[in-house]
Amino acid sequence: MKHVLMVLVFAFFTLSVAAQSAPPAAWSPAKSIGMFAYPKKQQNSDLQLKDESDCYGSARQNTGFDPQTPRPTGPSAEQQQAAQQQAAQQAGNDVSKGGTVKGAAKGAAGGAVIGAIAGDAGTGAAIGATVGAISGRRRQRMKEQKAKQEAAEQTAQSQQQAQSQTEAQYEGSMNAFRRAFSACMDARGYSVQ
Repeated sequence: MKHVLMVLVFAFFTLSVAAQSAPPAAWSPAKSIGMFAYPKKQQNSDLQLKDESDCYGSARQNTGFDPQTPRPTGPSAEQQQAAQQQAAQQAGNDVSKGGTVKGAAKGAAGGAVIGAIAGDAGTGAAIGATVGAISGRRRQRMKEQKAKQEAAEQTAQSQQQAQSQTEAQYEGSMNAFRRAFSACMDARGYSVQ
C-alpha cells in the first residue's frame, strides 16, 4: 500500500509540474497582434489565455477597432489606371475646342493684311487661314496632351495620398488597440512587449 501511495504521489507531482511547464497555447490573442505576454506572477497558460482573451475583448470595445478585420487595400493597379485614363480623357474634353477656328481667324486676318500689301487680299487671307488653322490645331493638341498628362498625374497623386491616409488610419487604430491590450494585461500581472 505504501508503494502504491508513493506511485500516486509521484504521478501527481509529475502531472503538476507538467501542467505548470506546459507550452502556451499555439494561438493566443497577444501573438495575433504581434505582441508577447509573459506572466509576472506565475500564472498558468490557461489563465493567461483567459486573461489575453478578456483583454483583447476589452481593447476592442474601448478602441472600436478589431485587428481581425482585414487590412484595407486600395484600388487595384487596373482600377487606378482606369481612373487615371478617365481623368485624362475628361481633361482632354474640357480643353477649349476651337483652336482650329481661332487659329484660322487669326491667320486669315494676318494673311489679308499681307495679301493687301502684295495686291491680293483674298488669296492672302485664304493662305493665312489655312496656316492659322493648322497652327491652331497643333496648339490645341498640345494643350489637350498637357491637360491629359496633368490630370492623370493629379489623379495618381490623389490615389496615393488616399492610400497613405487609409494605411496611417489603420496603423493608428492598431497601435491604440495594442496600447489598450497591453495596459489591460499589465493590470493583470503580465509583462507585454
